[in-house]
Amino acid sequence: MASLNKVLLIGNITRDPEIRQTPGGQSVYKLGLATNRKFKSQSGEMREETTFVDVTVWEQRGDALAKYLKKGDPVFIEGRLTFEEWQDKTSGQKRTKLSVTAEDWQSRLVARRRRAERRARQVGIGLARRAAGGARRPRRRRSVARRRRRRAVLAGR
Repeated sequence: MASLNKVLLIGNITRDPEIRQTPGGQSVYKLGLATNRKFKSQSGEMREETTFVDVTVWEQRGDALAKYLKKGDPVFIEGRLTFEEWQDKTSGQKRTKLSVTAEDWQSRLVARRRRAERRARQVGIGLARRAAGGARRPRRRRSVARRRRRRAVLAGR
């Protein structure tokens, strides 16, 4: 029988991504994700349940995530379930944990922040050009006739 290990999560980041390096030099980012579920209880009242999930992101995807996202930001994570086992150092007990290893992620905030960075660079270029004595780009104005036509259209609504 075929098997499938795929997880799709949408939630908010609960802590800033923390970076670690493997002995081989790979970067590993760990973060927490909170997902909410709203449902009606047996008594008829609306309830909300929050689930906290640990997420691991590797290499370049983790670099980009740490650059653009922080605690509280919404994110869509696509990945797989990972089962971890280890020996507890203090008590010596065997410990286990189920987490998600992200294979891809998306956020609407990334495009906004990239645009803001691009605008900041452009403003910086414009300021440098003016400081060097360069001309400022003229502001484009609509013709008088075009403005009157636009007002007439808007007035007719």
